[in-house]
Amino acid sequence: MQDVGSTSPHPNPLPEGEGAKDISRPVSAVGKEQRGLVIVHTGDGKGKTTAALGLALRAVGNGMPVLMIQFIKGKWKTGEREAAKAFGGLFEIHAMGEGFTWDTKDAERDKRKAREGWEFMTAKVAGGGYRMLILDEINCVLSYEYLPVDEVLRFLREKPRGLHVVLTGRNAPPALIETADLVTEMLDIKHPFNEGLAAQRGIEF
Repeated sequence: MQDVGSTSPHPNPLPEGEGAKDISRPVSAVGKEQRGLVIVHTGDGKGKTTAALGLALRAVGNGMPVLMIQFIKGKWKTGEREAAKAFGGLFEIHAMGEGFTWDTKDAERDKRKAREGWEFMTAKVAGGGYRMLILDEINCVLSYEYLPVDEVLRFLREKPRGLHVVLTGRNAPPALIETADLVTEMLDIKHPFNEGLAAQRGIEF
């Protein structure tokens, strides 16, 4: 039985010598490949961008520079953009959108904005240095065919090996889901909007 007064950092320390593992690292990281992942957050439920921001926080906490491109969100003030300023350049957020078709009533304009955002992003990534890229709401852009899916898939195949890419938004295309290493679907079980509550500071923006 383990002595409750023991100062051992592990209840069952691994033996030293041959076969012993470094328990200071997660088991999943021992002896396995390390490369940048393609991560998709999709579904009708709230939390896709929020989950991506959680990954960004974890990355910058590890000294990893993060670039976030918001394809739909406009220039209005949001908590995440204000918070990013505190990370001394490790976390960049660029809002490239102006709402979306249901706001602008101009699909061609939305296509142009999506293209501008995409080209801005590829130029930034080509400059090097980022370890995580968040393409916020790009799944919606793809579902409306404002950018070609094949172009995005090609970028994911040719991206820097160490770059994690997170793609958020509803209606992720099947080809993107097939390509991704990790896919999470958010389910809309209950939402305050359905009770007539407005978007709230610190929750939605």
